[in-house]
Amino acid sequence: MKKLLAILNKAGFDGFLLMIGVMILLAYFLPQPGMVQEPVSLEEIANVGVSFIFLFYGLRLSVEKLKAGLANWKMHIIVQLTTFLVFPLIVLASRPLFTGTDLELLWLGIFFLAALPSTVSSSVVMVSIAKGNIPAAIFNASISSLIGVIVTPLWVGLFIASATGAFDVTDIVIKLVLQVLLPVIIGISLNSRFGAIAEKYKKYLKYFDQAIILTIIYTSFCKSFSENLFEGFTALELAGLAAGMMALFFAVFFCVGLLSRFFGFSDEDRITVLFCGSKKSLVHGTVMSKVLFQHSTITGIVLLPLMLYHALQLIAASIIAQRMARRKEV
Repeated sequence: MKKLLAILNKAGFDGFLLMIGVMILLAYFLPQPGMVQEPVSLEEIANVGVSFIFLFYGLRLSVEKLKAGLANWKMHIIVQLTTFLVFPLIVLASRPLFTGTDLELLWLGIFFLAALPSTVSSSVVMVSIAKGNIPAAIFNASISSLIGVIVTPLWVGLFIASATGAFDVTDIVIKLVLQVLLPVIIGISLNSRFGAIAEKYKKYLKYFDQAIILTIIYTSFCKSFSENLFEGFTALELAGLAAGMMALFFAVFFCVGLLSRFFGFSDEDRITVLFCGSKKSLVHGTVMSKVLFQHSTITGIVLLPLMLYHALQLIAASIIAQRMARRKEV
């Protein structure tokens, strides 16, 4: 158990997840600070923080590493197709089960989760534990983040208008370019000068990322609670959502495993595909929700499936990674 807790801590399952719960409770009992607009709102602070998150992310990405990672192109294509095609199609197939019910907003949240890029840190950690191809994991997780800036809003835009009442593609693209893509490009261009510094202080930058994410979660749930959007959900429905997230993880994990065997990947590459293809990023989900669902009260509900999936994927992936590592040691 101690070993498992240590692995979960490395992967991000630590006090941060506890703080997510604290922020949700705080939004329920003390929503006023999250609703204040003058002189500066927490939303505006979070918007600026999002740009800095991606600037610092770009600083730690070098063009040379991205070029070197292109060599194993077949594996990269499988991972990205799983992340941005297999995931959304599986969730899309479940849409008829939610149509016409009170759970349609939850389905939108699940679909938003399915359209997100892979997480970076925990994917690499799990691949490392399971003794997979670590350089390939770093490349896939990094390139997935960049692809997600374009693909995620395109997928979600198909259904967002019915939930929020409007979807201006031009406005969304401009915001994503200015708030996400441009900071990443600036960061990459400055990598040669400041990349070493960013890498040296990445632990502190991680705390900054988490502070912005917690701010976004708090303000999002303040809006949702103020509109009483969660009153229609029972404990049984929320438990069912958690079970559904676990089922989604294993469905994708199984599909990725079959694809890996079909293409004859080595054990190391198969491990990389399994963990990079089945993970979803809480960081990108929270910051992109600021753009895609800006000024909408449904953001809290949309983020709920993602937060559940994030916690459950860490537990499941940690157990699987340990078993794989033990098999390779035998």
